[in-house]
Amino acid sequence: MIWYKTCFRKFHQQRGFTLIELMIVLAIMAVLATAAMPLRELTVKREKEQELRIALRQIRNAIDAYKQAADDGRIEIKADESGYPPTLEDLIRGVPDIKSADPKNIYFLRRLPRDPMFEDMDVAGIEQTPAAETWGLRSYESSAENPKEGDDVFDIYSLSEAIGLNGVEYSKW
Repeated sequence: MIWYKTCFRKFHQQRGFTLIELMIVLAIMAVLATAAMPLRELTVKREKEQELRIALRQIRNAIDAYKQAADDGRIEIKADESGYPPTLEDLIRGVPDIKSADPKNIYFLRRLPRDPMFEDMDVAGIEQTPAAETWGLRSYESSAENPKEGDDVFDIYSLSEAIGLNGVEYSKW
């Protein structure tokens, strides 16, 4: 009976885990981490795609607002111009409002968003290319299947050749 009490006390005095228990826990955690990595990559890709949708919508809405202002006679355009902005920077710099009694500009964007699919980071994580150069530009005279730059900016597209989660190239969005 004394032997039983001695073993029982030693058993209750031991605290902690055995090496086998620790190895099992580490193995389980490794399996869970391995399963979580593809989910993380998928989440990052979805977030970038959402940023791309938002940026495309903002810039395209600004281009359309510029065209509408030109059609309404608020922006001076020449006879041979389409009424679309000559550059993306014009959406930020603003253009003179010729209908206003006071000399003021019409602004269409606060800032030009970068293409989130454009990979251009230096070692410190700073983007090197200006935001306007991260986008592909399509002029009014070019087709959607074969976009080319021209005298104006009718539309923009991503320069990335990667394919999105929906199976469509980012450049076709």
